[in-house]
Amino acid sequence: MNKSVIYPGSFDPVTLGHLDIIIRASKMFDHVVVAVLRNVAKDKPSFTVEERIELLREATKDLDNIEVVSFDGLLAEYAKKRNITTLVKGLRAVSDFEYEFQMALTNKMLNPDLETVFLTTSSKNMYLSSSMVKQVASLGGDISSFVPSCVLDRIVDRLSAKE
Repeated sequence: MNKSVIYPGSFDPVTLGHLDIIIRASKMFDHVVVAVLRNVAKDKPSFTVEERIELLREATKDLDNIEVVSFDGLLAEYAKKRNITTLVKGLRAVSDFEYEFQMALTNKMLNPDLETVFLTTSSKNMYLSSSMVKQVASLGGDISSFVPSCVLDRIVDRLSAKE
């Protein structure tokens, strides 16, 4: 059985927490579609969708069952279009669960074939978020333990220039 999964997110920027979920999902599923959301509802992103895709591709280049794409619109519809029936979502804390649980139920209503699998983050990444990375970098802090080393310089160059 060839089983694919979608791991959606904004990934602005990619963190080691994201990479942890991607690596673990790649061991559980035959094919992982890392889907970068074109989210108009979020504040102005630090990286364009194309840049986020490039950073993710660089960070996952050693994983042969990863596909990095972008999508817009409803995730449930995108999954249906791709004929994928499983989503994977990472959870850092109980507060993440409430939101993600609502999203899973909504996606299930929109696409009854769609299941959501939750992966808890490793304890070393529980505090980590893209927002935290952006804040630390914008204040000149060291983010080398927060993001993949292969994309660190590009992320620092972009975020340290932001006010």
